[in-house]
Amino acid sequence: MFNLVTQKRNDHKLTFEDLVVAKATYEKGTKDEIEEFIYQLLDVNDDGVLGRSDLESVVIAMLEIIFSMEISERGSNSHQDIVDVFLNAATFSKNGEGSSNKSMSFEDFRSWCTLIPSARKFLGGLLTPPDPGRPGCQVPRLLCSENVHSSMLLLRKEYAWHIGGALSPHELEEWKLLYHSAMNGLSFNTFLGSISNDEGSAVLIIKDKEGHIYGGYASQPWERHGDFYGDMKSFLFQLYPKLAIYRPTGANSNLQWQISVQRASQMALVLVDVLITLVFFSRQALIKGIRSPIPHLATLVFPRPAKYIQK
Repeated sequence: MFNLVTQKRNDHKLTFEDLVVAKATYEKGTKDEIEEFIYQLLDVNDDGVLGRSDLESVVIAMLEIIFSMEISERGSNSHQDIVDVFLNAATFSKNGEGSSNKSMSFEDFRSWCTLIPSARKFLGGLLTPPDPGRPGCQVPRLLCSENVHSSMLLLRKEYAWHIGGALSPHELEEWKLLYHSAMNGLSFNTFLGSISNDEGSAVLIIKDKEGHIYGGYASQPWERHGDFYGDMKSFLFQLYPKLAIYRPTGANSNLQWQISVQRASQMALVLVDVLITLVFFSRQALIKGIRSPIPHLATLVFPRPAKYIQK
């Protein structure tokens, strides 16, 4: 940051003019100017190449600041898994001179910011005085029953921060556990009843048999409809093995749909985008409340107060 603000003069001096120019560019510049500034800032090694090691250092620093992680945690598998989901979302397509290793181009960086808006918000506010309410620093407080251990939950606080990057500040206060399959049983009717009896937007989280974690944000309450409904605030996301948020393209209004029918022993709950559709089927046995293998499922509803469901 110091080298960038001082325009890389290497004279170890910061002038008033340097600070004015940096703040004007970083805070008041165009979108391209601001993102170019951040892109250069991520070059931790200051060698003109934004490599994977640079991005990893930045991600670790972000996690330490936002979640107050200790340095000793870096070697833990849990911590490294979180760092990796950020890195796995990145593309390194730029060929390096005299090196076989590819680096992150400016367009690669912009794509990464689109997939992880929480990181973009945080990196865009580094010159702002530290404050828990600063853009990119807000983490929802996850509330659940005392008999629910944190290890049972799919939603880690880092995942909640990622999802929250696409939401407004008032939706980032408290998210309360509303449904958990280990607690409420694998009944699709119970699941539908849990999400239909509460007003507010919702986050649905699924873990499939391969270990992938993903889901969607429904901006409107889940209700039985004969047609699509909802608005353009809805989006889909990935949490593992990489982070990503996919917003509606606007090509159509097929955003949210809930149907409860018994047809070929199946029921469906659908969140739809023009490019990606999440469809959840349950067997007749599941409708009756009998245990049957299905993907882990979680739903969060907020903000009155925020609630979430996990299955």
